[in-house]
Amino acid sequence: MTSAYALPPADKTWQDHVILNEFFGPLDPTPRRTPMRELISTLLSHRTTHHDEELAYDRMLEAFGDWDGVLAAPTAELAHAIRTTRWPDTQAPRIQEILRRIKAEQGAFTLDFLADWPVEKGLAWLTDMPGIGLKTASLVLLFNYQKPVLPVDTHVHRVAQRVGMIGPKVSVEKAHQVLLAQLPQDASILLNFHKHNYWHGQHICFFTKPDCPRCPLKGFCNYYLEHYGPATAEAVVATPRQWDTSRGTLQH
Repeated sequence: MTSAYALPPADKTWQDHVILNEFFGPLDPTPRRTPMRELISTLLSHRTTHHDEELAYDRMLEAFGDWDGVLAAPTAELAHAIRTTRWPDTQAPRIQEILRRIKAEQGAFTLDFLADWPVEKGLAWLTDMPGIGLKTASLVLLFNYQKPVLPVDTHVHRVAQRVGMIGPKVSVEKAHQVLLAQLPQDASILLNFHKHNYWHGQHICFFTKPDCPRCPLKGFCNYYLEHYGPATAEAVVATPRQWDTSRGTLQH
C-alpha cells in the first residue's frame, strides 16, 4: 500500500481518473449550455455561487431580452441586473465588450467558428477578451466543441496538489498544461477528469477540513499520508465506492 504513495505524478493522475470515474460515474458529453451561454455564464461565475450566477444570467436576459439588448443596455442597468455576481460593475462592461467584439468579427453572436479552429488559436482568441482567462476559454472549447483541453479551477488544482499529481508550487495557470500532458488527448476523458475532480473538491476534498475518511483516493494521496499515515486495507475497503446522492446534488 505504501508504494502507491510514491507513484509518479502521471500515474497518480491516471489512477485519479479511473477511481473517480467509477465513484461519480461517466458523464454524458452533450453540452450543458449553448456556447454563448457557457462563455457569459462562466464569466459571471467568478467567485460567485452557482445559484447567484444563474440568477444573474436569468435577470440579465429577462431585463434585456437577447444579446442585442444586452449590448445596447446602459452599462449601469446591466450591472444592476447582474448584481448577484461578485463584481457586477466590472463584469457589465466586460460582457458588453465581449459581445461587441463577437458581433463585429462574426456578424452574429456565435462562437461556432471555434469548432474549426486549432486549439491554440481558439485559446488565444478567447483569452484576448476582457475577463476571459485560460479556465473559461478551456471550458468553452472542451464543453461545447470537444477540444482536447483541460480546465483547471481551484477545486481541481487543490485535489491535484494534495494527491501529488502536480507539485506544491505549480500554479493554477501552469496546472492546465501539466495535467493535460499527463492524460490522453481525448475530450471525453478530459471532460470527466475535470468534472469529477471539481465535484471531489466541492464535496469531499474541502479547502478546510477535507473529508479524508470518505475519500476514494486515500490509497495514494500525499495529503492523506501526511495527516493519517498509510491507508490501511480496512480503511480502503470501508470507503464508499460511489457517490451517495443523499450527501449533495452534483452540479453539471
